[in-house]
Amino acid sequence: MWDAVDAADVVVHAGDWVSVDLLDALEARARRLVGVYGNNDGPPLRARLPEVARVELGGVRFAVVHETGAAAGRERRCAAAYPDADVLVFGHSHIPWDTVAPGGLRLLNPGSPTDRRRQPTFTWITAEAVDGRLTAVDLHHLAPARSGR
Repeated sequence: MWDAVDAADVVVHAGDWVSVDLLDALEARARRLVGVYGNNDGPPLRARLPEVARVELGGVRFAVVHETGAAAGRERRCAAAYPDADVLVFGHSHIPWDTVAPGGLRLLNPGSPTDRRRQPTFTWITAEAVDGRLTAVDLHHLAPARSGR
């Protein structure tokens, strides 16, 4: 994962840091970090991170938030809540998600590289934002380590 951080121009984190140490490590290592707090983040993290972050990268308008509610109706709700965004990056479920809402808002959940929950692999997304377009969107998988049992 650190190799991916080192290679990225921007790292986007959609919350549930859990540890201030992780925020400190990513701030020190990433060229640029855009992050929000999640429901598992206590007061020290909430004091340093917003609930919603907005940034323009490569001419693409991003919004980042942790929670978007239930999967049913997500595209419609998010398109209404983030009309000024081209891409919404969200977290919370730890389940990878890549859809486009009516009107064109792209919704991306990278899953999690550290807590796969019910997923078979740990995941994260890389993408390129160039000339106002999001390209090369790739979901990466890392299988859990074998326990040796």
